[in-house]
Amino acid sequence: MAKLIPDPVVARERYHVHPHTLRRWDQNLALGFPPVIMVNGRRYREAEKLDAWDLKNSREAATRRAGLTPPSPEAA
Repeated sequence: MAKLIPDPVVARERYHVHPHTLRRWDQNLALGFPPVIMVNGRRYREAEKLDAWDLKNSREAATRRAGLTPPSPEAA
């Protein structure tokens, strides 16, 4: 079974943002932020999917810093 991390922990410890920011990221489908998993009315994220999202975004950020064009979302 996948490791689930509660949204408040994801927001506070992983991204240093307010928990409402995660909900805004959920609404912006272009970001590709990992979907929420509801368990007993509480919001969780899969750690593995968060790791993959972080890796994808770090590569795109490095590409932009290098002055290169990042890959299109269709290529992913």
